[in-house]
Amino acid sequence: MTQPTPRLATAAPGRVHDIVIIGGGAGGLELAARLGRKFGPPEGRRRVLLIDRSIFHLWKPSLHEVAAGSLDSHQEGLSYPVLARRNHFSFALGDLTGLDPTSKTLTLGEIRDQDGAVLVKPRTLSFNTLVLAIGSGSNLFNTPGAAEHAHLLEDVADAEAFNKRLTAAFLASAYSDERTLNIAIVGAGATGVELSTELIEGHDELSAGLAPDQKFDLNITIVEAAPRILGGLPETVSTKAAHALEAKGVRLLTDAKVDAVHADRLETSRGPVPADLIVWAAGVKAADTNRDLGLTTGRINQFVVDDHLRASAPGVYAMGDCAEAPGPDGRPVPARAQAAAQQAAYLSKALSDPSRDPGPYVYRDKGSLVSLGGDRGVGSLMGNLGGPNFLIEGLIAKWAYMALHLDHHRAILGVRRTALLALSRLLHRRVSGRLKLH
Repeated sequence: MTQPTPRLATAAPGRVHDIVIIGGGAGGLELAARLGRKFGPPEGRRRVLLIDRSIFHLWKPSLHEVAAGSLDSHQEGLSYPVLARRNHFSFALGDLTGLDPTSKTLTLGEIRDQDGAVLVKPRTLSFNTLVLAIGSGSNLFNTPGAAEHAHLLEDVADAEAFNKRLTAAFLASAYSDERTLNIAIVGAGATGVELSTELIEGHDELSAGLAPDQKFDLNITIVEAAPRILGGLPETVSTKAAHALEAKGVRLLTDAKVDAVHADRLETSRGPVPADLIVWAAGVKAADTNRDLGLTTGRINQFVVDDHLRASAPGVYAMGDCAEAPGPDGRPVPARAQAAAQQAAYLSKALSDPSRDPGPYVYRDKGSLVSLGGDRGVGSLMGNLGGPNFLIEGLIAKWAYMALHLDHHRAILGVRRTALLALSRLLHRRVSGRLKLH
């Protein structure tokens, strides 16, 4: 028998929901899928409710590809209602606006259409167990002009907005007298580094099809306050990546603090950086509104949790980028997709059978990988296996990077559907080309 697709309005105000997960990112979605499959139909749909502000899911580490135009978000995105049906949980559209941990109630804001008309009024839900997986955003460090003039890459809407500006800038540069497009990226973490390579490859593909009198130069500068790029990775990885970027023509400006952001330039401690487009990819900070939800928060507004991922109120957990979880080295667990996936696996055990204590959550660093475009990548794998500098690079690193993405899809789609999806997208890219100019 065909199983019915759960309605979006499953968040009924009149009932108490057993397990509510707020946020359908990598961790929240994997947790909902794991719990739904463990409980099975129809129990999973009765007990597990996932709430997200969007109707479809996109793996956040792919946002730089959407921004550069090398990935179509509508093709890559996965429908939450369809995922809910296949994994036996329920889904509701909504945005968390309030929480009362004492009464175990939460409030979802109203939903409006593109014209501003109210589609769904604010709702209040009751829960037995709440898991907050609402992610985090960029830290602008109170830099003057950053909020007004810099593009962020925090969600699909941000990435698509930048891509529209980028497409327009490509067109304008092809017909301008200067024939030069300057892009400045603030932050040399994985997002900033990977975005720069995607932009270069997109420009190269576009230029190959332009007439000689329409070709233009693309100048990319990455500005980083730290002494080297990819500061969270081993120095050998950073060095390899820096050499690869410089070979592609990327200017690396390290030890440079951004003092102000203007519409056409950055003011830095090492001098001005001209820029027609500016992307801010530096720092991590959770939403300021987290402090108003009645839970203990840390320095960057993350919910402080214990070694069982429990927040400061009974029955409330936090995971992923919005959680300040204790790490093995005494520092908080880093805001990485692998941490969210590990926490989803841990909480699925803890919440599926509360009578059994799974023990404390322990973060295990499996290494880091960075895509450098084409068939190139660099990274350190398996954390302590072979030491922290167990280096891989080139095509092997690129394949390993792609495997991380596919592993996330496997967790929510299964092996067969993931294989079919990977094949279809490979064929689509072969036919349509790498760059999508909509």
